[in-house]
Amino acid sequence: MKKISIVTGASSGMGLEFARALAARQIDELWLFARRIDRLQTLAAGLAAEYPALAVRPAQADLKGREGGRVITGLFEAAGGRGAAVIDTLVNNAGVGTYGRFDTTDIDRQLDEIDLNITSLTAITGACLPYLAPGSRIINTASLAAFAPMGGFAVYAASKAYVLNFTMGLAAEMEKRGVRVIALCPGSVDTEFSRVASEGVREKVLHGKPPAEVVRHCLKLLEKGKKIAVMTPKWRLKAFLPRLFGRFFIAKVTMYTEKRPSKADLK
Repeated sequence: MKKISIVTGASSGMGLEFARALAARQIDELWLFARRIDRLQTLAAGLAAEYPALAVRPAQADLKGREGGRVITGLFEAAGGRGAAVIDTLVNNAGVGTYGRFDTTDIDRQLDEIDLNITSLTAITGACLPYLAPGSRIINTASLAAFAPMGGFAVYAASKAYVLNFTMGLAAEMEKRGVRVIALCPGSVDTEFSRVASEGVREKVLHGKPPAEVVRHCLKLLEKGKKIAVMTPKWRLKAFLPRLFGRFFIAKVTMYTEKRPSKADLK
């Protein structure tokens, strides 16, 4: 039976680091998904050279919406279906954010964000359920934004709150099956996220943590059976503050103290 690990959003940032970390495990195949096939192929070639016994399979795919689940189901059926493969680790890392107020941001862009952050993650997880076994692991990339609503980042924070709560519910359901589930909830990480979310207005966040450190911390907590990964003391404090001050207060404060530039601000 083939042992397979899956990483979505694998072309850069934390997804790339998850791919590197999982390649070192005793698995047969590593499936990597992203829209930028050139980057995936470069990553796959490097991993294949480092781990000759590992079959690295890069796939260019837009996993948005229910299509993500259909893509994964099709690949497992092509691999022989149930009984032919088992999942070692599923990393639902693909996601996107949009800086700016809801009333000044393109609604289709916001709906696409929901399709990727929520619908796709849920569909992919559902497609993988038949291939989970005792010892399988699921990592869902949420965000520090999952702990409170945020002005100027409303849809993203709400979508990541779904990911966090879905992951906790799934962790409870999977416990008796011997499947470990964790929500990764990072604050600022040194990735391309800010450039994409701001449509090029902000190149990088300040003081972003190296993605490799965030990934290592998450995997360490996963091995310990933890359900949420929040790496730094500062991030843990920010996750706790809504309990003290209330959700609306935090949403209003973040709107003014954590401004996120967007193209709409330049008009």
